[in-house]
Amino acid sequence: MDGATAPGRVFSADRAYTEVRRRIIENEMPAGYVILEQDLAQELGMSRTPVREAMIHLAKEGLVEVRPRHGFRVLPISAKDMVDIYEILTALESTAAATLAREGVTDQQLASLEAAVESMDRALADNDLDAWAAADEHFHKMLVAHAGNQRLQSIVEMFWDQTHRARMVTLRLRPRPTKSNDDHRAVIKAIRARDPVKAQQQHTRHRQVSGHMLVELLETHKLRSI
Repeated sequence: MDGATAPGRVFSADRAYTEVRRRIIENEMPAGYVILEQDLAQELGMSRTPVREAMIHLAKEGLVEVRPRHGFRVLPISAKDMVDIYEILTALESTAAATLAREGVTDQQLASLEAAVESMDRALADNDLDAWAAADEHFHKMLVAHAGNQRLQSIVEMFWDQTHRARMVTLRLRPRPTKSNDDHRAVIKAIRARDPVKAQQQHTRHRQVSGHMLVELLETHKLRSI
């Protein structure tokens, strides 16, 4: 690979990764979906090499399986997978909440968390569950980002991508999520009070309840994998 072509290939691989990842988490490429490397490259309007690099990256994140000579398959996520993933998210996000409470946040960071909860409140008032889910995800991602640990943030975002499909499938099966909004306010209150123990406890409880409910919905509706 010469220096003149390398930047273009990297850019193409990034573009392929971003687009395929979007299709997977939005269920445009559902679990079990299989596509050949050359067909995907043609769809994306690029050569096979950056597509292969992008799919290897997605395989490392647990979203696809690389099948030599048979293309790629979108991997399903089972209820058991969700139990494992939520255990990880609970631990890491709660650590981030405790870090913010212990080390403090700027007024701007605190305002951004409060604005996300306000967006969640408005979405529920408008009965817009898609907007609520987007604001909820934004809150969780900002909570982790504000903690300033890039490695922790990368791991959390990878698992968020894996849970997105399950969250969207069960979004209209769950009870009205007013309790979730209240939970977020309680976490913000603990962060503002500089109480790391309370912040960690509040967020742990919130994540445990949310994860249990999601898994229960998957099992009740016999969605053993999605």
